[in-house]
Amino acid sequence: MEGNKLAQSKKRRFYMRTIILAVLVVAIVFTVYSNLNKEKNAVLQVGDKAPDFVLVDMDGTERRLSDYKGQGVFLNFWGTWCKPCAKEMPAMDNQYVEFTNNGVQTLAINIGESDLKVNSFSNRYGLTFPIAIDRNKSVMESYNIDPLPTTFLINPEGKIEKIIKGEMTEEDIANFMDQIKPS
Repeated sequence: MEGNKLAQSKKRRFYMRTIILAVLVVAIVFTVYSNLNKEKNAVLQVGDKAPDFVLVDMDGTERRLSDYKGQGVFLNFWGTWCKPCAKEMPAMDNQYVEFTNNGVQTLAINIGESDLKVNSFSNRYGLTFPIAIDRNKSVMESYNIDPLPTTFLINPEGKIEKIIKGEMTEEDIANFMDQIKPS
């Protein structure tokens, strides 16, 4: 009987030690994973240097953010299914026409949709500014985009001047583009 109690006691200790060890292993793995992904999950803020990227636009032209140094960049992330995006796109195009010769460039980045959907959307609204598709969502991840639309105002030095989440009016867009116009 005493041998049975001793065996049960050893068994309980073994299970408790195993559970504690498992919890510690999970905590260590989580800590290591979090530290390895810390840079990837860093949230961009006003004043930060805008991460450089290269995407190909719908005309086949390579668009590299660093190529716009010395100009303001109105960087808009959007989707064809996004109703606020659809509402602001014609206003963005009007202001693109107004500001492009004043040193403010517009670049719209679609989040991973097909060429057919993006071209159809662009044609429906008569958009003339460059549109690129972030096919593997790497730019979206580096800019921590959520929700759509999200727009980054990037000044001529390549720093983030403002981050706008949500829909903008044409007056907002004109004011924002004016803020990043080179002096």
